[in-house]
Amino acid sequence: MIQQGKGRLAVVAAGGTGGHLFPAQALAEALMARGWRVVLATDERGAAYAGSFPAEERIALSAATYRSGDPLGMVRAGVAILRGVLQARVAFKRLNPAVVVGFGGYPSLPALLAALSDGRPTVIHEQNAVMGRANRFLASHVTAVACAFPTLQKADPKVAARAQVVGNPVRPEIRALADLPYEPPTDRIRLLITGGSQGARLLSELLPRAVARLPDDLRARLSVQQQTRKESMDSARAVYREALVEAEIAPFFRDMAGRLGAAHLVVGRSGASTVCELAVAGKPAILVPLKIALDDDQGQNARLLAEAGGAEVAPEDVLTVEVMAKALETLLTNPARLERMAAASRSVGRPDAAERLADVVEAIAR
Repeated sequence: MIQQGKGRLAVVAAGGTGGHLFPAQALAEALMARGWRVVLATDERGAAYAGSFPAEERIALSAATYRSGDPLGMVRAGVAILRGVLQARVAFKRLNPAVVVGFGGYPSLPALLAALSDGRPTVIHEQNAVMGRANRFLASHVTAVACAFPTLQKADPKVAARAQVVGNPVRPEIRALADLPYEPPTDRIRLLITGGSQGARLLSELLPRAVARLPDDLRARLSVQQQTRKESMDSARAVYREALVEAEIAPFFRDMAGRLGAAHLVVGRSGASTVCELAVAGKPAILVPLKIALDDDQGQNARLLAEAGGAEVAPEDVLTVEVMAKALETLLTNPARLERMAAASRSVGRPDAAERLADVVEAIAR
């Protein structure tokens, strides 16, 4: 267990998915390196991702979300969040945090609402290029707003004007990739395929078939590592085996930083963490934004790399096996272009995002 220190205390509120918790963890580590103490406020779902979160204490707060057009669900969510606010206020009275930092998603609401009701300094960080519902609700009331992308769509103009672009905090092992030069392929070509937690079926099933369409000589040089849904693993292995392609298939890669660092090309979704990690690592990519993502946030995230020249974007509406096969062949047979894309991707990376966000937190903390 982390021992309590004498430094100021920050409550970091995050949960729901790793996309919220991983940046929160990176901030926590940056603050602790500066002598801060950190407490994590999350919900039951967030606790599943928080096993390695460096907090001296974890506060479990009641929280819930709802679907649009579901009035009964809204009432239930409101009751759950109110319960979480009361729980947070009790905890804050005991802890007396110098600042409360939220990372979006409904699990952050109770902690931030409690902090606002107590008049405590507050910061929200928006990971996506489109501001999420919870952050939109809070943004005009908090002390400071930080964001990952230069654009902040769906935000109130006054909020967007005062938002500080700090980037998306990444894990130390990803941060270390910023110091490694991109080495274009010569003989072996390493292709990394990630799926994302939502809408992973499309990539799990389409990518092996697209790779199988590549010319024989190109397939012979390929080494594929693919994150695949468990139910798609056997069929993916069969397709790669039939195509005589060296492939490693797994539902999850624990050493993702090492695999990302070695990859010549990455294919995946365009969640905020993925896009920012690709930029920090300086990797060329083919991005497939999740079509059903709320407010097209993945499409907007992908624009950061696409407009810089670091990624090709393949919208789901036009994506076929043939389209993906052509995109792969075009890039994998052009090392010089991959190298240019890698440089373009790195040009928009913010490897010091955790430090930048820690600066914002310290500036407003009491």
